[in-house]
Amino acid sequence: MEQKAGAQIGKRAFIQSLVILFILMMAAGILTLAIPAGQYTRIEVDGRETIDPASFQLIDQPEYPVWRWFIAPLEVLGSSSGLTVIVIIVVLFFAGGAFAVMDKTGTLRAFIGRIVRRYSGQKYALLWMVSLAFMFLGATLGTFEEVVLLVPVMIALSYSLGWDALVGLGMSILATNMGFSAAISNPYTLGVAQQLAGLPLFSGAWFRIIIFIAIYFIFMGFLSSYARKIDKTPSASPVHGEDSAEREKYKNMQDASFTEENPKQNRAMNFFGIFLLFIFAVMLSGPFLPAISDYALPIVGILFLIGGLGAGFISGAGGKTVWQGLIEGWGGLAPSVPLILMAASIRYIIDSGGVTDTILHAAAEPFQQLGAFPAAIVVYALALGIEFFIASGSAKAFLMIPIVLPLADLIGVTRQTAVLAYIFGDGFSNLAYPTNPVLLISLGLTVVSYPKWLRWTAKLWLWVILATVAFLGIAVAINFGPF
Repeated sequence: MEQKAGAQIGKRAFIQSLVILFILMMAAGILTLAIPAGQYTRIEVDGRETIDPASFQLIDQPEYPVWRWFIAPLEVLGSSSGLTVIVIIVVLFFAGGAFAVMDKTGTLRAFIGRIVRRYSGQKYALLWMVSLAFMFLGATLGTFEEVVLLVPVMIALSYSLGWDALVGLGMSILATNMGFSAAISNPYTLGVAQQLAGLPLFSGAWFRIIIFIAIYFIFMGFLSSYARKIDKTPSASPVHGEDSAEREKYKNMQDASFTEENPKQNRAMNFFGIFLLFIFAVMLSGPFLPAISDYALPIVGILFLIGGLGAGFISGAGGKTVWQGLIEGWGGLAPSVPLILMAASIRYIIDSGGVTDTILHAAAEPFQQLGAFPAAIVVYALALGIEFFIASGSAKAFLMIPIVLPLADLIGVTRQTAVLAYIFGDGFSNLAYPTNPVLLISLGLTVVSYPKWLRWTAKLWLWVILATVAFLGIAVAINFGPF
């Protein structure tokens, strides 16, 4: 059966997330019955609404019947945050559709193929460049699930260079995950979270670029040192025995998109590259031009869609393939809509029951005693924990960000730092947990078992956690903002 283009949410992952979010909705409803209603005074500081930490008082319990818990995902569309929810869903479909088209028409494969051909005679330069390309796609465009289709090709490339399946996984899906998590402009996590936080879209990019570079060198130190070890002693590979039969299977594998230059695909890549420059221009100018900042996310979504569709038509794959890719991409994203609405409704239920500020007041006191840095670590840990149950980054953002941000305001953690902690927690755990379908599919395409994968990546995760905790400490110390 042919793999569909773009990000596809698996049935099991969808049902699991649906059940968990429904339980959380009911738990939120029960809280409105069990906790007294309270309220902080909202004040405006530098043009944005924040909380006066000394103003908390108990109020009369608002009337909020149980039956409304069940229709909250629909009611949230008519709430004050409804327009934000709708805009984000539309933009996700625009960006997701663009990637699905480029996936279906082979433009993503051609992009990696161009790098493979250019560095084919330089083994370790190729390793560093291919990994950087995948990291860049993850960090800037939010590419992740789409890379699964390239895993077999990267495995074949790894074998042809004398390495094993782990290096092939490392320079493809693992590299993409490193970039996805060290997001520079990832529209699925960073874009959604900053929009919910009221931050200028893609603001704070200078610090995230530094993080991206640091994570890249940590990752490549791990991957290239392992590749050199396999070069020296092939039997040192944890999958040395299993690899033998696979090497024969992949030995004669030839992929035209990797071995041959395609003028039409080159033009398609150049066309999308122009729109990528426009997207980066919006990102860079947004924080400084309020007129652009207010509409940055929709503009980026439209640019993605036009660039992706245009590249698809120019690639020579044919109009039918382009529209099929778009439909498959939108079909794959469709299950995310109820998940996003249910996640957003959890905060809506708590708000409607009047207990949001009571919960914030109870949570803020112990965290204020701990300080800002431990509070940022708690946000990180919370995202890591929720990731085990809910794989969708966008749904997780709608669940966490509206609840975490007022708490961050009370404790003294900047919203930008809270968003950074969320991105770290959401991303890096994607390829560590056995509940993530992308990891399971990727491993299923290779001879690598989950226990061997976990043992192999354990040292990398340790260094990544230490580095990201250090960066959160720096973010707290410099009041990483603008706010």
